[in-house]
Amino acid sequence: MKYSEIMVRYGELSTKGKNRRDFIRQLGKNVRDILTEFEGIEVLAQRDRLHVILNGNDATPVMDAIGKVFGIETYSPVVRLSKDATLEDIQKTALEMINEQYEEGQTFKITTKRQNKDYPLNTYGVDNGVGGYVLDNIEGINVQMKQPDIDLRVDVRLTGIYLSSLTIQGALGLPVGTGGRGTMMLSGGIDSPVAAYMAMKRGVKVDMIHFFSPPYTSQQALAKAKDLTAKLTAFGGTIDFIEVPFTKIQEDIKEKVPEGYLMTIQRRMMLRIAAAITLDRHCNGVFTGESLGQVASQTIESMRVINEVTSLPVLRPLLSLDKTEIIKIARKIDTYDLSIMPFEDCCTIFTPPSPKTKPDLDKTIKFEKNIDVEGLMKMALENLKVTKIHVGDDYLNAQKDVFAELL
Repeated sequence: MKYSEIMVRYGELSTKGKNRRDFIRQLGKNVRDILTEFEGIEVLAQRDRLHVILNGNDATPVMDAIGKVFGIETYSPVVRLSKDATLEDIQKTALEMINEQYEEGQTFKITTKRQNKDYPLNTYGVDNGVGGYVLDNIEGINVQMKQPDIDLRVDVRLTGIYLSSLTIQGALGLPVGTGGRGTMMLSGGIDSPVAAYMAMKRGVKVDMIHFFSPPYTSQQALAKAKDLTAKLTAFGGTIDFIEVPFTKIQEDIKEKVPEGYLMTIQRRMMLRIAAAITLDRHCNGVFTGESLGQVASQTIESMRVINEVTSLPVLRPLLSLDKTEIIKIARKIDTYDLSIMPFEDCCTIFTPPSPKTKPDLDKTIKFEKNIDVEGLMKMALENLKVTKIHVGDDYLNAQKDVFAELL
């Protein structure tokens, strides 16, 4: 079936009252951003529906992309006929559409809505004319008014006559960019991409902050983090990736801080830097991939001591999830296989054998005086590198020849 457009229906946006227009505008922008690889596509974000005009593109890959975009309740591939199309035109299109889906023994119904009151046939005329034609031309098919296998919708509007027979569940949530801005402390592991996904589902536009510690962490590890970010662009468009040099900070902490407090003070430095970046970029909170009790730095006692360095909200979407639940989401969003690739991130180097699970705040502050907190932060913040990550970017494969030379 050659479809002419994808019709998108809004979810939570319908409850947004006076802000509805802004939410629809943002969703339209996100859909355009995600569909940039398809030539000739038009996106029309209207009050009642969003229309993706295919202009000759195959509907299937476009729908695959749309299905990940937050803010969409359902969507349907549609054939658009002119507003003056005859009943015969509608009948032929409906028959082709149903034939493509029909399996022996299935039932159908025709559901017509008529916005254009000047169209010569009323709702019942279209229903009966199209339904009778299908019954005459598909052997064995029957009409079922309640819960049919195939519900073919005919929407007679002022702009044309639209036929659809598939309704596909969207990603729900809110359009990315309507829930404010935050930063995400992104490692190369399983948890932080899932946390970013969950923040984005509530409409938050996230900038990724990645701490990079060469030579202890490799270029492959950095490329992996960028590719994880690229996976997440599928849900809301382009994301800024902020690379923070962290080698000197980790070396100083390793040299000057008691072993049991290495992890606590390292995490405090990360959060300090993340908070400074967050404020500088006019964002309003820091997201992390922490899950309560999963590792030593993620006990409630550790979180209290680490959080002490900032007054910004530190948001943890995975707080109450266990690892099995997190992995399930990672598989769903296609980040799991990438996350488990064996390239170490800075969180896994210099890890002490027995980190404090209940660090003392006074001792932490005392040991932290062994390092030049302000000087180290200044050095890191002056050497940030920002990369815009787009839908479809692929850093590991793009640099595979360079990586091969390093082996």
